[in-house]
Amino acid sequence: MEIVLKNTKSKYLEIFSLLDLDNIHETFNRFSSIKEPLEAKIFAVNESINSHELAKLKTHFYKINICSFCIYSNKRETILSGKFLKIDSTFISEQEIKNKLLIFDSKKKDDILHNGTVRSGERISSNGNLCIIGDVNPGAIVSAKKNIYVWGKLLGIAFAGKSGNKNSSITSLYLNPLQLRIADVIAIGPKDKPKNCYPEIAVIDKQTIIIKPYIIESKN
Repeated sequence: MEIVLKNTKSKYLEIFSLLDLDNIHETFNRFSSIKEPLEAKIFAVNESINSHELAKLKTHFYKINICSFCIYSNKRETILSGKFLKIDSTFISEQEIKNKLLIFDSKKKDDILHNGTVRSGERISSNGNLCIIGDVNPGAIVSAKKNIYVWGKLLGIAFAGKSGNKNSSITSLYLNPLQLRIADVIAIGPKDKPKNCYPEIAVIDKQTIIIKPYIIESKN
């Protein structure tokens, strides 16, 4: 299923895929620091979702301050499950769902350059690479489909490779995050503060996130 998150002022935040309801906590944990009320739209194409699964999703939505949500699906079981749980549920065709998702997708930006501090409760999402000139404070969330570059302190949560690309990376001048995620691999930030004075890069190596010095090779 595809989920679109917006704030109550109808400002677009993010669209993402929810592939596994068993790992729902990990999926939504990155939204837990957002203080403002959120709205969610669920688009389920050719997916039969039962009332137990929707109840689980509903519980997690309320944990991250989602005040309202609705479901669009072309499967009657999903719609009936939603109505049973008193969720606003609309039956529409597969093509109509794809058209709606296309509209939201068109609002996404590709590479983003952000100049300034990303404060607690703020989040920035990129449909390509994300480069931040400034610090990412604790409680802030930055994410990108490709790579993340923080030319400052990375102290919040960073999620690179949202599209599933395990070759994505996270680079920072001061890498001390609360959490790192690359594709489906998650790592908790180190307890000790970095003692180095050089930039570092986080990459996936053998299904584990490792941190190593970021070396820029000079071309002769």
